[in-house]
Amino acid sequence: MSRAVFLDMTEKAVIAHCAATKTGISSIQTLPTGGTRLVCMSVDGAAQVRRELAAKLMKDDAARQQRGPGWGFIARP
Repeated sequence: MSRAVFLDMTEKAVIAHCAATKTGISSIQTLPTGGTRLVCMSVDGAAQVRRELAAKLMKDDAARQQRGPGWGFIARP
């Protein structure tokens, strides 16, 4: 099972839910098409989020913003 969860919620609402349920956040990212990608600290935390927010789940293949090392890299001659 994956620790990543795609939710049809704002980043602020996801953070508030995780704080209320004491679910650890490893990474969080707003998706360009709307919604939030949440990576929990544990598989158990992700399973809990999936159970509690089942109505807000999105498909796992939602488009993500490309960023970080290697994205958009242009080699210089």
